[in-house]
Amino acid sequence: MTEITGNKEYAIAARSLRKVYRGAKNAPPKEALKGIDLSIRRGSIFGLLGPNGAGKSTFINILAGLVTKTEGSVSVWGFDIDKNSRQARASLGVVPQEINMDVFFTPKEALEIQAGLYGVPKESRRTMEILKALGLEDKADAYVRQLSGGMKRRLLVAKAMVHSPPVLILDEPTAGVDIELRKQLWEYVLELHASGVTIVLTTHYLEEAQELCDEIAIIHHGEVVACEPTERLIASLDRKTLMVTPADELAAAPDLSPYEAELKPDGRLAIPYQPSKAQVASILERLATAGIGVRDLSTVESDLEDVFLELTYRKTA
Repeated sequence: MTEITGNKEYAIAARSLRKVYRGAKNAPPKEALKGIDLSIRRGSIFGLLGPNGAGKSTFINILAGLVTKTEGSVSVWGFDIDKNSRQARASLGVVPQEINMDVFFTPKEALEIQAGLYGVPKESRRTMEILKALGLEDKADAYVRQLSGGMKRRLLVAKAMVHSPPVLILDEPTAGVDIELRKQLWEYVLELHASGVTIVLTTHYLEEAQELCDEIAIIHHGEVVACEPTERLIASLDRKTLMVTPADELAAAPDLSPYEAELKPDGRLAIPYQPSKAQVASILERLATAGIGVRDLSTVESDLEDVFLELTYRKTA
């Protein structure tokens, strides 16, 4: 097995990582992680995507010390989670998906307590600075129970940053957050990234991952089915769609065999094709043969949603 402790290139590195949960009574055990290898470079914004139950939460919980791995090795900021567990956990800030906090504390008190748990000296704490950065300064002395859902989610981010960890994991950070709060949250996260913090993001908003992430891994059934720089991952899907505006209105989609055409409500024809096997010229020839003139055309590239569906749901179907 590759030794990863002390690795200065990766913020997080996992090798042959397995997690098997024992089944209840006569139920068979469940292998949540099937020997995954995953390396997350320092200073990156890394997307960790996958359907529900794919193994993302298990991976995060192992990093955070909440779940014990079955086999393999993991390091956080160069610290092995078994040999140097305290340093590994101190290098990590986790913003959980579930909003779980004591509603009878104020945000200021919640951050002070969290900082104390991490051993941050009082003179080194940045409580008001962090609250201000997340737009919670005016709520510093209000009870947490009085905060909106979006404010509570931002408070989770604040709590994760009290000990200035070099790695921040955001597990569905914008779930249930309105557009304005989402924008404010990402502005702060991008500021952290600019200062050198490595960001690991899980999200179901694929357009968010496509816009923000340098690199993306897709986990499915406990296995890493893809891990590439974002642009390369999207480019790897050999699929485009030719959008054609006919010269005359069509009543139905024509037969362009071997291509399949779909007539859209706006009157355009959507014609999917594989660039490696076909060229736009051959589609235009089929249109001409069918007696269809072309007033305008454009090409729609694949996006992250196409890649995600191809590697998960369509492979399962």
